[in-house]
Amino acid sequence: MSKNVAVVYWTGTGNTEAMANAVAEGAAAAGAEARAVSVADFSADDVAGFDALAFGCPAMGAEELESDEFEPVWEACKPALAGRPVALFGSYGWGGGEWMDTWKEDAEAAGLAVVDALIANEAPDDEAVEACQALGRALAEA
Repeated sequence: MSKNVAVVYWTGTGNTEAMANAVAEGAAAAGAEARAVSVADFSADDVAGFDALAFGCPAMGAEELESDEFEPVWEACKPALAGRPVALFGSYGWGGGEWMDTWKEDAEAAGLAVVDALIANEAPDDEAVEACQALGRALAEA
């Protein structure tokens, strides 16, 4: 039986959406039923339908999660994610990825099993796309 993987993302410029699609491709290549879905179309109630989940959000403001749409859904989903493998990803245009370190620490402090966290500078290049696909495979196999 294949795993059902959701790749939930928020994107401002399309970079994180491109990463989400690559994560879903990687999970599908590993035999999972995988789909990328905008955070606007996802809620904590949807978590139960998935064996593993990836969440993607770019760095915003002072290296933080997008606060209007993404963060409320992430906070609502966190309690439901216990016992499921989780991956985190996103793009950034400045700084050094502090938002991802903070986000991963927050997830782990909540008791989540974070498979990996991945960042890409600006639009994902070929190397970043390959890393996203590998992240999807790892999530599907976790």
